[in-house]
Amino acid sequence: MAGPQQLSKPGARSNPAWPRNADVLGMAAPMIAANLSVPLVGVADSTVMGHLEDPAGLAAVAIGSTLFSVAFTALNFLRMGTTGLTSQAVGAGLQDEVADCLRRGLLLALLLAVVLMALLGTTAGPLAGLLASESALAGDAAGYVYVRLWGAPATLCLFVFTGWFIGRGRGRDALLVVLTVNLTNILLDFLLVWGLDAGVGGVASASVIAEIIGLAVAAGLSRGEGLNRQVMSGDRWQHFLPLLRLNLPLFLRTIVLMLCFAFITAAGARLGSEVLAANALLMNFLFLSSYTLDGFANAAESLVGRSIGAGDEVALRRSVALTTRWTLAASAALSLLFFTLGPAAIALMTSQDGLRTVAVGHLAWVAVLPLVGSWAFLFDGYMVGAMRSGEMRDSMAWAAMAAFLPAWWLLRDFGNHGLWAAFLVFFAARGAIQAGMLRRRPLQVVAGGHFG
Repeated sequence: MAGPQQLSKPGARSNPAWPRNADVLGMAAPMIAANLSVPLVGVADSTVMGHLEDPAGLAAVAIGSTLFSVAFTALNFLRMGTTGLTSQAVGAGLQDEVADCLRRGLLLALLLAVVLMALLGTTAGPLAGLLASESALAGDAAGYVYVRLWGAPATLCLFVFTGWFIGRGRGRDALLVVLTVNLTNILLDFLLVWGLDAGVGGVASASVIAEIIGLAVAAGLSRGEGLNRQVMSGDRWQHFLPLLRLNLPLFLRTIVLMLCFAFITAAGARLGSEVLAANALLMNFLFLSSYTLDGFANAAESLVGRSIGAGDEVALRRSVALTTRWTLAASAALSLLFFTLGPAAIALMTSQDGLRTVAVGHLAWVAVLPLVGSWAFLFDGYMVGAMRSGEMRDSMAWAAMAAFLPAWWLLRDFGNHGLWAAFLVFFAARGAIQAGMLRRRPLQVVAGGHFG
């Protein structure tokens, strides 16, 4: 059997100055833009439903989208796992393996979509009933989920395509796909709900149609990559195992992270509705930080993975140095932005004086968070590129169990300030634990990556 077809090596082999600042920004900027476009869909959903006469429609969409988002956030490991495998295959110059990373990821996505459709299809009603106070509202929320499930295969396949584009260093293609999905979704929201009076079902249908169109765009951008070939044949089946071994720890890591965020919401709710609402406003600053720092983490994933796959130590060190500098610079800029413009931003988000006072009083916690949490985002990027998902899982679990929960217990008498302090400890612990792991077992090149 002929050996795997070779790709050209990353620029580091012929140019000792690879990667450059332009390579980092060329990956990070499109991904930041893509991330920032995501909240616009939620704004559009809220706008079209919020201007209808019956407020129950907006509540139904909120409940249904929450159920759907939780399920799909837990499966986001498809994106990270595909990025790690693809970037190392690109670095190793293995064209057939790069294509197989996409095909295997899509196969796993379709299998998981079938499982998810079966599970949510049978549990959406009872789950919506737990979250809704009225049976009619629960019915509308479940109906939203049932419609959205038709787009589950497209949604999960888009996770894989996004990860594959990042792994290949094609951030602009990832941006194009995300913008196509989100802008189409927004346009269809207004057309189906306001134009055709489709209500809750129209909002759900807009998302499904947009995801299918986005999938078509992604498939078109990957044409010529051999997607029409058999997914795996002969000894290629054995390469499906690394994908499973990589993704299971990422799945468990995501579950732990989601539980931590759920704990924050639940603990805030126990402090009163005003505190809960103020925390919801402050979370917008956290999300903005995440969208920005994730972009540089995506660049780290791609550059570190390609360097390791190429067996290029110089490129690996440059990738680490450059992404570290840009991540720290971005975190400092975000912190300064929040400190200076945060009160004005809160004033724009609410006109309630009491709520505004509570939010501004806790603003310092989220303003400091980018500086403290940047290391966790950065190290996640390194570990995805190095395919060290087990350490990502372990660091998340240890940070939650040995830092976050104990810190909250010790600081619970300080109310919401104690809650935010514990959250800050959580991010700091993640970075510190990962730093210890990387010190004990530094990033190193592997000839041919995990495919040599």
